[in-house]
Amino acid sequence: MTRLRGEDLTLAYDERVVATGLDVAVPDGSFTVIVGPNACGKSTLLKALARMLKPRAGAVLLDGKAISSYRSKDVARLLGLLPQTSIAPGGITTGELVARGRYPHQRVLRQWSVQDEAAVDRAMELTGVRELADRPVDELSGGQRQRVWLAMVLAQQTSILLLDEPTTFLDIAHQVEVLDLCADLHEDGGHTLVAVLHDLNQACRYATHLIVMKPGRGIVAQGDPADIVTAELVRDVFGLPCRVIDDPETGTPLVVPLRRQRVAVGGTAPQLSQVD
Repeated sequence: MTRLRGEDLTLAYDERVVATGLDVAVPDGSFTVIVGPNACGKSTLLKALARMLKPRAGAVLLDGKAISSYRSKDVARLLGLLPQTSIAPGGITTGELVARGRYPHQRVLRQWSVQDEAAVDRAMELTGVRELADRPVDELSGGQRQRVWLAMVLAQQTSILLLDEPTTFLDIAHQVEVLDLCADLHEDGGHTLVAVLHDLNQACRYATHLIVMKPGRGIVAQGDPADIVTAELVRDVFGLPCRVIDDPETGTPLVVPLRRQRVAVGGTAPQLSQVD
C-alpha cells in the first residue's frame, strides 16, 4: 500500500479534459518525478494529488482515504506543496515566510510554540538559508528564493513533499543546487518527494521512480528510469530521435539527441533514421 495514489482519474478544467483513466501510485520513500511534453498534464496531475484540483472522475487517496474527505489543515499536516509560481508578500523576510509553514499546526488555543520555533530553525538549516533570516525575500537571488520557499514547505513537517517545477527560471547551477537539496531530503530526511520536471536528463539522474506522460495518452510508463527510459520511449513521447547512454557521472540514463541533418535550400527534409 502506498500513502498517496490516484485511481482512474479524469482531470479537466471546465470543459477541457486534460487526461483520463490515470492510475498512479507514489512509492513510499521515493523521489518520484513526473515528465512529459508540454500540455500532457504533468502539473495538472500534481495539483490533483495535492487536492488543488478536484478530479472529474476517480479519486486521490491519502493514507487509504479519499483526499477530498480531509479538512484543509489536516491535508497540510500530511503533505506539503511547493507551487510552480510562488509570490511572497512585499517586504516579508525569510524568517517570516518560513514561519508561515507552521500555519497548519496553529489553533485557537495553541499559537506560536517552542516546537514551531524549532521546526522553522531546522527547515532553514536544512536548506542553508538561516543566515538570510532577516533579509527581505524580494532582495534574494532566484536560487536563494527557491530555497526559502522549500524551507517554508519543510517547516510544515510533512513526510510527503510535492514540488511543481522547482527549477523553473533558475540557471543550470541553481537547478543542480535545488535538485541536490531535494535528493538530500529524500535520502537523509526520509521524505517522499513528487516533482514535475521539464529536463528529462535531470529527471533520470535524480528520480528513483519516473512517471512519463504523453498528450492524449496519459501515463505511458512508470518505474525506475534505468528500466523504462529507452530511445524508443523518448522518440514516441517527445518526438526526439536520440541515443540513450549511461551518464558517466551517475550511471543513470542520459539522453543524447542525434546529430542534426542539414537540408540544402530547395531540398527535401530527410526521413528520421531508426535508432538502435
